[in-house]
Amino acid sequence: MLHHSMNPQIRKGLEASQRCHNLCVQALIDYTLENENKGRAPQPGLMRLLMDCEEVCSMTSGFLLRGSHFHDRACQLCSMICKACAEGCVEAGNMADCLHACLRCAEACDQMVEAMIVCRE
Repeated sequence: MLHHSMNPQIRKGLEASQRCHNLCVQALIDYTLENENKGRAPQPGLMRLLMDCEEVCSMTSGFLLRGSHFHDRACQLCSMICKACAEGCVEAGNMADCLHACLRCAEACDQMVEAMIVCRE
């Protein structure tokens, strides 16, 4: 599937997943450096969540770009992990950009999954 001929809802999901990926990577870097500078150990659970989120967003973007028949499954997983990452961002504090990107990505993925379910009925 070519990016310029994409369904607007798919394009929104693609843009949201790419943005979320980028902001999770940046949040992970910032979080690690901040803790290092303060002499604290970063929370492994939060670091794993950020890594999981950036990875699933990257994977989902690929599924959407190539029009994979499995992109609905990728979107379901992406939404679930983005929501968990958003909760982690809230608990950690000072991660507003990542938090909002995760919530937007989860919402876009949920909307795509709902639209696919309606189309199949």
